[in-house]
Amino acid sequence: MGWAIASRVENSDKQRKMSDINELMLTAAYEALLVTDANLRVTAYNQAAATFLGHADPTGMSLPSLLHSSELDGMFRYIVENRERDFEVQTKIDERFYRVRTRLHYKTDEDISIGIAFQDVTEMVRLNRARRDMVANISHELRNPVAKIRLIIDSLFHDADKPKRKKSIQSLRDIARETDSLQWIVQEMLDLSMIESGQSIVRMVDVPLTEMVTEAVERMTEQASNYDMVVTMDVPGGLTTLCDRDLARRVIINLLHNSIKYSPEGTEIGVVAQDNGEYVTVSVYDEGPGIPAKQTERIFERFYQVDSSRTKTEGTGLGLSICKHIIEAHGGRIWAIPAEKAGGGRFAFTLLNANHNHDTD
Repeated sequence: MGWAIASRVENSDKQRKMSDINELMLTAAYEALLVTDANLRVTAYNQAAATFLGHADPTGMSLPSLLHSSELDGMFRYIVENRERDFEVQTKIDERFYRVRTRLHYKTDEDISIGIAFQDVTEMVRLNRARRDMVANISHELRNPVAKIRLIIDSLFHDADKPKRKKSIQSLRDIARETDSLQWIVQEMLDLSMIESGQSIVRMVDVPLTEMVTEAVERMTEQASNYDMVVTMDVPGGLTTLCDRDLARRVIINLLHNSIKYSPEGTEIGVVAQDNGEYVTVSVYDEGPGIPAKQTERIFERFYQVDSSRTKTEGTGLGLSICKHIIEAHGGRIWAIPAEKAGGGRFAFTLLNANHNHDTD
């Protein structure tokens, strides 16, 4: 008899322990988890579900009335009527996307419970769409330069039309321009790959700012001249930044490339730097349409692009996102000044000032 009592006590302790563990698991879960009866009234829920439904205690409330989704209402009723054990669907609730999974527990017609899990997949849906758009954009971007290069080469070597030297030189310049476009796309894809794989290492050294800006401007001078643009720079001598020279230069090049894309032909693009004590601020400005105030934050999102009809060439939507990643990895920040305030396009970013004693802060 004593053994039987001890066994029952031990089993009871195990059950209480399992109950506590189950409750802890439900509370810690990111997903909204709940249980309803056959009439779709909530009988159990975790904290995430209470937050999701917007009620501190939704017990006894009708789930369809809480969700306001005719699609889910129909799905839940179908599950009950057809005793569907497992079901899964992706749907939209209040402008967000959710993967909804159900598990039906059936004993009798009066004893039916439905376990339901809501997983917010809004960000995953957005990224999948953005990636599809990116692939479409890149395919389009690669196809155009390749086709143009092929046509130029055909015209150069057409037997019936031997090109003259002047025409040949212009054709070669056109080939160079289209090749630059291809190279730019490949570089952005490589940068993205390095960022996502965690292989983008920042090597911080003292770099004379004038030298770095000059290198970036020289790199983009030919591309600017194709559109009769002039790139100027105003960088005080003696400014030295603590940065990874290649990565920081890439930021300036990306911003110049962005300005060339959006600015009218025959206009000026400038790079300006100033000493702000702990940091050095570098700005790139142009006479293009600029960034509307509503888009100054989103412009740095991966794959995000403003109206492509205003650009000379389309792009991958990665350039500014890559800039943001690089600058933040340096401990600085990057921002866009609204067109309404800047009177054109203007981006600015900060890098550590190597001449400032950071150890005394």
